[in-house]
Amino acid sequence: MRVRRRAVAWSTALAAALAVVVVVSAGIGPVRIPPAEVLKIVLNAAVVPAGVEFGTAGVGPLALPGVEFAYRSPFAFPVDDVHRRIVLLVRLPRILLAALVGFSLAAAGTVMQGFFRNPMADPSIIGVSSGAAVGAVSFIVFPVALSTTLTLPLLGAVDVGVSYGAGVSLFAFVGALVAAFGVYAIATRHGRTPVATLLLAGVAVQTFLGAVISYLQLRAGESLRRIVAWLMGHLSGAAWSEVAVAALVVPPLFAVLLAYARDLNVLLLGEEEARGLGIAVERTKRILLATSALITAAGVAFAGIIGFVGLIVPHMLRLVVGPDHRILLPTAALSGGAFLVAADTAARSGTAELPVGVVTAAVGAPFFVYLLMNREVYEL
Repeated sequence: MRVRRRAVAWSTALAAALAVVVVVSAGIGPVRIPPAEVLKIVLNAAVVPAGVEFGTAGVGPLALPGVEFAYRSPFAFPVDDVHRRIVLLVRLPRILLAALVGFSLAAAGTVMQGFFRNPMADPSIIGVSSGAAVGAVSFIVFPVALSTTLTLPLLGAVDVGVSYGAGVSLFAFVGALVAAFGVYAIATRHGRTPVATLLLAGVAVQTFLGAVISYLQLRAGESLRRIVAWLMGHLSGAAWSEVAVAALVVPPLFAVLLAYARDLNVLLLGEEEARGLGIAVERTKRILLATSALITAAGVAFAGIIGFVGLIVPHMLRLVVGPDHRILLPTAALSGGAFLVAADTAARSGTAELPVGVVTAAVGAPFFVYLLMNREVYEL
């Protein structure tokens, strides 16, 4: 109970801090909007069910009874319409996507550091980032038409297509998963996956994929600028559809990681000790690796390669809340979301917008060096 109370207390405080960062960030930009007005705009956008309407859906013989829910906002604060459009249509999707991406990267980094018992591990260690980069760059250099026409009964011909941006994200997601599960397949022998072998396989695959990325950049031509922008990390142009997809994918995967937090604590003692305490080691490792790969892929697919979030945030929180993953995992994830929102705010606040990956590296690297110089680093 004491651990649960600590986890709830820390998570509540950090969730409140994340909410404050989101509100403040939404007011920063070429048009300054007071935080109080941002909060009013967000509250006005919140809706609750207000009733049910019955009608018909379809045309002619295909008309069927339908049910529609009516919604209304419980708030009606007076706000400037231009400010409302800026917050809801431009800034808030980007900010919420940054929060979800930072949340996913920090959560995966926490698990990877515990899994490898090494505070220098991060989500890219199993090839997820490199695989995503190969997928995205391949699509940018050799774009394919992701559209077709399907003939459906009663409806006839229906056009189904994916936009260019969605195609990049889709190929990045698939590339990340192929690389991660390829590393796992290389490292697995006779049903067992030694951690050291997994680490070396990840390094080998990352090196190979790095060569593939370099080759694709040579073939890029006029697409090179878009490739560099994606590889440096970006959140510009974020849409509500991307936020919705990330919001549907990230929380369930995080719930799986959180359910295995206690098992991850036991794995820190060593695999033999974990088996002696009743942990199904190989099954737990497979679930943790697969879930970490999926949640990382969901982040990098939309935002590109963003370094240091999955490395420095878990390391910092471990110094504050301790190594118990039942507390560390949720606090690190929430802190990762707040950190990336703050970094992206700084990236878009200058005279020229910077890639958010540049900001996270510029802030994270010096601070991480400071920690290394002033604290002794131990294996987990």
